[in-house]
Amino acid sequence: MGKIGIIIAREFNERVRKKSFIIVTLLMPLFMTGMMIAPTLMMLYSTSDQKQVVVIDRSGLIADNLCETPEVTFIREDRMSKSEACNIYNEESGIFGILYIGETIEDRDSVQLITNSSSSMMFEQNIAAQIESIVEHDKLKAYDIDNLEEILASIETNIDLATYVNDGSGEEESMESTSSGVNYILGIVLGMMLYMIIILYGQMVLTSVIEEKSSRVIDGMVTSCTPFQLMMGKILGIAAVALTQIGIWALLVLSASKFLVPAVFSADVAAANDMMLVAALGTITDTGYLASLFACLVLFILGGFLLYASLYAAAGSAVDSIQDSQQFNSIIMIPIIISIIIMMSVFNDPNSPIAFWSSMIPFTSPIVMIARVPFGIPVWEIIVSLIVLYLTFIATPYLASKIFRVGIFMHGKRNTWRDLWVWIREK
Repeated sequence: MGKIGIIIAREFNERVRKKSFIIVTLLMPLFMTGMMIAPTLMMLYSTSDQKQVVVIDRSGLIADNLCETPEVTFIREDRMSKSEACNIYNEESGIFGILYIGETIEDRDSVQLITNSSSSMMFEQNIAAQIESIVEHDKLKAYDIDNLEEILASIETNIDLATYVNDGSGEEESMESTSSGVNYILGIVLGMMLYMIIILYGQMVLTSVIEEKSSRVIDGMVTSCTPFQLMMGKILGIAAVALTQIGIWALLVLSASKFLVPAVFSADVAAANDMMLVAALGTITDTGYLASLFACLVLFILGGFLLYASLYAAAGSAVDSIQDSQQFNSIIMIPIIISIIIMMSVFNDPNSPIAFWSSMIPFTSPIVMIARVPFGIPVWEIIVSLIVLYLTFIATPYLASKIFRVGIFMHGKRNTWRDLWVWIREK
């Protein structure tokens, strides 16, 4: 263990002193904090300046019944043709666009929105929904129902859905408010963070082995330690760098969650009086909850990195240059990429069979499971996933070391997968 400790210290000191390490360590918390508050920001400031839309209504049904909102106001202009309006109400006029409605509304292309700048799907859907509602209301009038207006007014209902996590007590006061939007963002952030760390630090192991092998430094190092000790020292040394960086990130993010975010957004959220905003702010300011997420992140990063780093070390020992490593690197990357693809489906249903089983398979579990954690999955699933992951890691370095002990002494030969299989089978 003493020789492994020396190698760990060497790898750690060499990397934490680099300017790139310091810069990334300081900048990443800003990115993470920004992603945490993104849902609240989007809910608070999702609307832009009010847009003006000129309405040319040939049907005589729509224009008078359009409702203005904080996002849009309507200007009726029936005397002009569509082409005349396009010439007059162009981009220089300050008008956002022209809403043209033909004589028969339900005909193809009878309702057109001609804009002077880019539009959004939400804006278009809101206008379409208004027109649909007006047409439906007009059709209801044809049935000659008494007190139709009063009936429609009485049945109009707006629902503000509040979501809580059931703690088994049956008391609403003790239940935790939650937001699927925030869970979605946190899942993406955590999953992508783990993905980047595995790739970044795994490639660091690969590059380090290749560089030292090419310069024949490794040839001298193995005279004082075994190939297994050298491989594990490199892996654990770089793992220590990753954990140090994550620890600093966690401290800075938790500090921002405790002091910065509440001070900046509490007043705006209270003024908005929106249950989703309240739930979002509650989630991102709950330091205990965020600390538990970071704890899970550390455990899965450590297990996932150690697993993949062993493969990267083996691949690095089998080649003489970065270019030659691509044939092995691409295979190692396949389960990582599959994990990202599966992670995206997790957000539709965190408890689906594919999400569950991908969380148990060690080569995909780190990324998929950490993306599921914010959705409140059972603790036993996390524990089982970690056990399987770490048991797999115990076996992987053994196989990787059999490749490593032969590969580091192989120079000038382009090795294949068959060569690696032969090395593994050697006693």
